[in-house]
Amino acid sequence: MEWILEPWPWYVTGPLIALTMFILLYVGKNFGMSSNLRTLCTLCGAGKTCNFFCFDWKGQRWNLLVMTGAIIGGFVASNYLSENQVPDLNPATIEQLHAAGFESAGNAYVPTELFGNESFSDIKTLAILLIGGLLVGFGARYAGGCTSGHSISGISNLQLPSLIATIGFFIGGLIMVHLIFPLIF
Repeated sequence: MEWILEPWPWYVTGPLIALTMFILLYVGKNFGMSSNLRTLCTLCGAGKTCNFFCFDWKGQRWNLLVMTGAIIGGFVASNYLSENQVPDLNPATIEQLHAAGFESAGNAYVPTELFGNESFSDIKTLAILLIGGLLVGFGARYAGGCTSGHSISGISNLQLPSLIATIGFFIGGLIMVHLIFPLIF
């Protein structure tokens, strides 16, 4: 019998995330990925030029391990635990994306027009990725955390600011996809 490589279903991954959150709560830790950027900048000496990076980074070593595990886990999952990573998209969505110039829609996991090697030679794509990255970084810092920190850890801690931030993340994503993105492409 051949083992079929499929994504894990929600009823397996959901409880695993809940178990992870319970363990983190039990040991008094808050999960989040964007805080790792601050820690990495501090490790590289950014505290010499900006007070924001002057903090005891050693208390965040555990979170750096989480980040490293996410990178390694993503690599293992994408290269060894999945045969076909192309998501099933609605044919109407594929047509809309093709009309917008994304010929890889329905054939690739992410649009190669934005994330493929050829994007590094296109000034417009580089500008969009750079500006988008800066806005996401600013937004994560302004909101006091990222989607993983607020939506997973904060909401599981029943924190109202995390619920508000998560609602804001979704509203911002909808505005971007439906209003701003069509103007860019």
